[in-house]
Amino acid sequence: MAPSSTPDPGTPRLTLKRGTAWQDAWTRCLTAAPEAFQDDRVLNLWASTWQCDGRVLPATTPVDGTPIAAPPRLDAPTAVRAVRAALDQHRAWRHLPLPERGARVAATLDALTEHRDLLALLLVWEIGKPWRLARADVDRAIDGVRWYFDHIDRMLVDRAPLPGPVSNIASWNYPMSVLVHAMLVQALAGNAVIAKTPTDGGVACLTLACALAAREGVPLTLVSGSGGELSEALVRSPEIGCVSFVGGRDTGARIATAVADLGKRHILEQEGLNTWGIWNHTDWDALTEVIPRLFDYGKQRCTAYPRFVVQRSAFDAFLRAYLPAVRSLRVGHPLAVADQADPLPALDFGPLINAAKAKELADQVAEAVDRGAIPLHRADASAGQGHFLPGQDTSAYLHPVTLLNPPPSSPLHHAEPFGPVDTIVLVDTEAELLAAMNASNGALVATLSTDDPATYARLAPQIRAFKVGHGKPRSRGDREELFGGFGASWSGAFVGGELLVRAVTDGPADDRLPGNFPDHHLMP
Repeated sequence: MAPSSTPDPGTPRLTLKRGTAWQDAWTRCLTAAPEAFQDDRVLNLWASTWQCDGRVLPATTPVDGTPIAAPPRLDAPTAVRAVRAALDQHRAWRHLPLPERGARVAATLDALTEHRDLLALLLVWEIGKPWRLARADVDRAIDGVRWYFDHIDRMLVDRAPLPGPVSNIASWNYPMSVLVHAMLVQALAGNAVIAKTPTDGGVACLTLACALAAREGVPLTLVSGSGGELSEALVRSPEIGCVSFVGGRDTGARIATAVADLGKRHILEQEGLNTWGIWNHTDWDALTEVIPRLFDYGKQRCTAYPRFVVQRSAFDAFLRAYLPAVRSLRVGHPLAVADQADPLPALDFGPLINAAKAKELADQVAEAVDRGAIPLHRADASAGQGHFLPGQDTSAYLHPVTLLNPPPSSPLHHAEPFGPVDTIVLVDTEAELLAAMNASNGALVATLSTDDPATYARLAPQIRAFKVGHGKPRSRGDREELFGGFGASWSGAFVGGELLVRAVTDGPADDRLPGNFPDHHLMP
């Protein structure tokens, strides 16, 4: 039996906010895009047609374990046909004048804006995002693509679309602000676009977004299926002009090998252990203020900070700043309210992506403690902590955990947990600080908190992360901000700003793209 919540008798009884049930969202999808949603299933989009194909398996929401729509999984031969049809779309689209492409993308953005709250509600149910973060994901996608719409003319000077469509394989955590954003910019730059629905969640949100774009004539293909079955078509097909991947290192390494063998353009964003260093630091109020923000979406982000590397002599002061902040975190059902007149709750995070991930991470924590890690903080879910409906399934929820010195044998020592688990490592010298901050052979972001600007200027270049903040967190960024990774955290072209457009277009013969490639590494 799945774990269920036991509310504190002294707290108000929570109920689901009226109009936010999964069935409410689904009914609105059937009305908004009847061509893409049929009865109780979503359709695949390929050859400019919504197709009722693929094998549908059961799916549940991480929010409360109840059934929701599942991705209709295609087989490999059908995926090959979809890729070939996308090439036909690409050959027509790439010759369409930029003003016409821009007009269609702009109309798509208007449609996405009209359906903003429905897209956000789908994100809540499908991947467990709190309402504030779900709306922000949608807004970042829309606002980000509008910025490219305003600047695309100069970015395409002396550049042309790729020979074939761009194939996108992305993780489930940011369907709008990462995947849909990238797809629309790729199309604006003159490419037809293929995307695989993440297996773990987001199919209805992506289907609605793609339906709105397809109505405006934007050449998108959206297919679902297992990565193992579809990778041959979506990665190795000769029709593909570029492969864009966001996900873990194991899958990314396999794709990197495939695209290197084929000499294919690629953008592979992979995980790294992003670290926050504390060295000769005294502004503890600033650290206390930022800690809750670092737990947004339960640290299920590629730019989350799950590791603190702390100067041993400052450890007591660090704990005085850190522990009150982590104890203040609010976790629970994103759509539960005490009174129907109340706004949706302002939570730091809801569930993890599924119950299996929550159990895996809980087991890793228990194993690390058994092998010597010291638990500094573990929220007690059994004591009624959390914002839950009476009796709801809470098997996908994990309350914050903080461990000191995870053992080298634990995955928590060297890998990104992708959940609300912080680990702390103590160091005594600058050399130890740098070694601990570079534990994962490259990362996307890092931060060093130190009072002395000269110390930051000297140490920051030795931290192997693409972005290094001074006492402040770094993020993937929007609009003109560039993004990439050091070491094993990235392969292929960097993105962000004009680099995203350069990555999916061809330039002059001597054009060398910034990024990590088999034959060169070039910083922007």
